Amino acid sequence: MDVDATFPVAQAANIEVTTDARWLIESLWTHQAVGIIGGCPKCCKSWFGLDMAVSIASATACLGRYEVHTPGRVLVYLAEDALPQVRARIASLCRSRAIDIGTVDVHVITAPALRLDIEQDQKRLMSTVAKHKPILLLLDPLVRLHRLDENSSADIAALLGFLRQLQRTHATSVAVVHHMSKKRKADLGQALRGSGDIHAWADSSAYLVGNRDGLVLSLEHRAAAAPQPIHLRLTEGLAPHLAVNPTADNTEQVPLTETLRRLIVSANAPFTRVALRAQLRVNNARLGDALLRLQSDNHIERVKDGWVAKTTAQKSLPQ
Repeated sequence: MDVDATFPVAQAANIEVTTDARWLIESLWTHQAVGIIGGCPKCCKSWFGLDMAVSIASATACLGRYEVHTPGRVLVYLAEDALPQVRARIASLCRSRAIDIGTVDVHVITAPALRLDIEQDQKRLMSTVAKHKPILLLLDPLVRLHRLDENSSADIAALLGFLRQLQRTHATSVAVVHHMSKKRKADLGQALRGSGDIHAWADSSAYLVGNRDGLVLSLEHRAAAAPQPIHLRLTEGLAPHLAVNPTADNTEQVPLTETLRRLIVSANAPFTRVALRAQLRVNNARLGDALLRLQSDNHIERVKDGWVAKTTAQKSLPQ
């Protein structure tokens, strides 16, 4: 076989060790991650995406408290907002930080349409990223960026594969805004609309859910522990922006089932019910209800020594 026809291969020990930062934004987004900003309509997904963008481009703290580790240029495309609205939102976020919008390295793709399922648009986007070299590419929302069947694994896998290729080719992070379905699930990633490949694809994801105090932001990372959910509110006045809500009730930042699921999934051994009660500090009845709900949703199972997460292979088996 012709040597040039083979894939490049290197011994593990000879692969270059990088000194890249672990985080793009501390606790919120990992370095060079692809991922989803998910939530129901009107849950400020676009505000959060632009907050990330302005923070990275201006080296200011995201949401007023989360440090940017890798500042630099950001490229954004908001398919549902007119360009004056995009500018107004970015300007508002700049005012909230007391910085001049003219000094912030956020660049907006101004094309009237961008389709990730069209080869010509893929080539144009790849060339645009190569030219501008952004630290982050923000695409908002996914539903306006293609005409594929979101429930088709084959269609969505091809689209997400292109975005992964773009990320690896140009060493950039990619954040895609996407809607959640109306059905609430214990695993917020599984509540994303369409194929489960969307959840599986993400390195970092941010989920925004409304509650009585405003919004709850839950984070999920492939290669890092998730922080505690964060209560947010959209401020009013001349410079609207998302801010951490210090007055919110922290006792129910995220459903008990989601906290319980994360705890069991992250464990290397079965969790006994006694250990779970001690860890979560909840009464036995609430814990029992949450365990049964997760078991019913096929996320966990009871074994001899306690509770464990079901593997992907186990979940795919008929019940």
